Amino acid sequence: MNGVRDPIFAERGGSGGPLLVLLHGMGGSAAVWDGMIPFVRERWPGRWLVPDFRGHGRSSHAAPYGYGTHAADVAALLDADDDVAILAHSMGGPVGLALATQWFGVQVRTVVAFAVKPDFNAEEVDGIRAVAGKGVRWFDTREAAIERQIAVAGLRGLIDPGDPRAALGITERDGKFRIAMDPDATLVLGPDLPDMLAAARAPVHFAAGDSDRIVAVGNMRAVDPSAHVFPGGGHNIHVEDPRTVWEYAEPLLMGQ
Repeated sequence: MNGVRDPIFAERGGSGGPLLVLLHGMGGSAAVWDGMIPFVRERWPGRWLVPDFRGHGRSSHAAPYGYGTHAADVAALLDADDDVAILAHSMGGPVGLALATQWFGVQVRTVVAFAVKPDFNAEEVDGIRAVAGKGVRWFDTREAAIERQIAVAGLRGLIDPGDPRAALGITERDGKFRIAMDPDATLVLGPDLPDMLAAARAPVHFAAGDSDRIVAVGNMRAVDPSAHVFPGGGHNIHVEDPRTVWEYAEPLLMGQ
């Protein structure tokens, strides 16, 4: 890539250009896109990149955590002349918008973001800080840690505890187990979505599932009146039904 050692873990594939970047949400990792990758391999005409954000999955723990920090980490994996399209889930959406500002030296052609929370009220911010303040929770068994990881990532009922993707979200030390995510990584608060959208220098398309318990369709349409609706889709619709998400996103990512 740019000759600098990768700051975060990332999976790569494809050849040529353009470059598709898939950005996961809070508590997730590159593994949540596994169901999407077969469509990417078959249909995307260039390269693809799927990172684990710092403090998540296989990347290191290193505060501070913020949209700009995550954007800088991803930008360090890219070249200045890459033609970048971004497909982002939840927390990954603001990171994609940050990259689209061109402040990080990369050229973003479009951002497709779904299940993105537009803002946080004071009560929600206090709750996030309280969770971070509890620190690391260790478990006696691998199975208990996996169950916790699935719950934190909002994937209960979508990923079986025996699924290899679930195991990527935990780590072991001295016979004890914990989720891989740094508790402080929840403190990724920043500008509200409308402010970030105003700073973006690329087309941005929003979507939400009408069964999402975290981000209602109305929340998305307050930011983007034309936001797409996934009928029956939950917060992690890219895991529930990757084909539906890909078929919606593909023409937008291709600029069609």
